[in-house]
Amino acid sequence: MKIGILTQPLSTNYGGLLQAYALQYVLKNMGHEVLTIDKQAIDLPFRIKLLSVVKRLSALIMHNSPNLIRVWATAKERNIIAKNTNRFIKDNISTTTKIGPFKKLSFLKKYNFDAYIVGSDQVWRLKYSPCILDYFLDFCNNQDKIKRIAYAASFGVENWEFPKKLTEQSASLSKKFDAISVREDSAVELCKNYMGVQAVRVLDPTMLLTKEDYIGLVEKENIPKNRGSLMIYVLDKSNENNETIQQVTQYLNLESFSVMAKNSFYEVGKNKLEGCIFPSVTEWIRGFMDAEYVITDSFHGTVFSILFNKPFLSIGNIDRGITRFTSLLNLFGLEDRLILSKYDLTEEKIKAPIDFTRVNKILNKEKKKANIFLLNALNN
Repeated sequence: MKIGILTQPLSTNYGGLLQAYALQYVLKNMGHEVLTIDKQAIDLPFRIKLLSVVKRLSALIMHNSPNLIRVWATAKERNIIAKNTNRFIKDNISTTTKIGPFKKLSFLKKYNFDAYIVGSDQVWRLKYSPCILDYFLDFCNNQDKIKRIAYAASFGVENWEFPKKLTEQSASLSKKFDAISVREDSAVELCKNYMGVQAVRVLDPTMLLTKEDYIGLVEKENIPKNRGSLMIYVLDKSNENNETIQQVTQYLNLESFSVMAKNSFYEVGKNKLEGCIFPSVTEWIRGFMDAEYVITDSFHGTVFSILFNKPFLSIGNIDRGITRFTSLLNLFGLEDRLILSKYDLTEEKIKAPIDFTRVNKILNKEKKKANIFLLNALNN
């Protein structure tokens, strides 16, 4: 069967890239021909660029600085920043030709796909999917012979964000799907209550692979060992998160390391572009191999801590969707690994052991469930 996967644009997001890689890996192993649809991200609108300049100019004036930093990267600069992650895509993910962010996806007819799979990641979240009806396969029109499947699709939040008209449109389109699975428990209820369809919860695709599968990617590129044993993968550089990291570091007395770009282009601009380049995906995976402990505020950082059986703490980020964390952690009985405030942090919480024998039993059971879902969805 020829399958097209429709997910969020492939970029510098490690979790986003690895979930795309993993789903394609699983489907290819089932004997299918698979392409991920290379839908491009939307560039910043002019008004956002203007507001960014005004904001930066105001901050610089307040600090009596004459320098104005351009806070968005050009296409050429974005390619430099993403050169390592782009290489991972080129080497490991089979894609269609690049498709502009606003190009009608009816263009995909030329590929003669037998099925489309939407997911995983936050494909059904308005904040991240401006052309959200694409992710309900509205471009398929009345092509009844095409299978329509959602695998581990995520709304990202537990509340319904769609306005009335969009709710009606998504409900109508979702009823044309042959099978729907979602990533969070709350999404099962959202599908039922607002779209009138039945959905099942399944694992994020990254969890369908073994840690040995990921280690193989690292060994193929001879990625060197990290200096340190406490992996820090925290996207939100708030003062409170920094305090949490410092406290955990002191309690554990481990040398910390991070696998992230040193700088954000938004903060430093083009003059420090080299520091904005994202490390390779395999360097990121290597971090979990070397870690004795992980601190993260990332959903996929939490996922890979579980996959690699590493003690961890997850810092919840409400803005980026807390239900993603609670659903995942509840599934594995790891609710106590979540921190919503620095006041949640205690030495007992930090040092509490994790029964990974029990966790791995749950993981194996859920993997079987997910594989059965995909087999039934594609073959029935």
